[in-house]
Amino acid sequence: MEPQVVDRPEKSRYEILAGDDGSESADRAETAGFAEYVLSEGEIAFTHTETDPRFAGRGLAGRLARGALDDARARGLRVLPYCPFIRGWIGKHPEYTDLVPEARRAQFGL
Repeated sequence: MEPQVVDRPEKSRYEILAGDDGSESADRAETAGFAEYVLSEGEIAFTHTETDPRFAGRGLAGRLARGALDDARARGLRVLPYCPFIRGWIGKHPEYTDLVPEARRAQFGL
């Protein structure tokens, strides 16, 4: 199975699902990482991102960031990257900087 990013609004987080053993089987997928958020009036504040160490080195954290930010863009949400990982990822991918309100970019070093 190709890793998938899914929104879990009941948990206030995006999750990336992947097979622990590199399996392509969807029934073996498990949560490899997550990005927690707080949603309010047109804004999504990312507060914490974590990846299970068993999945390290597979680029899943970056895929998680991209998937969550792409969804925020599609939903027309402004992004507040309080999470150091999400903030750093945006810094390395300037095509996502526009998601952060211009007046708040300096606050996040963007």
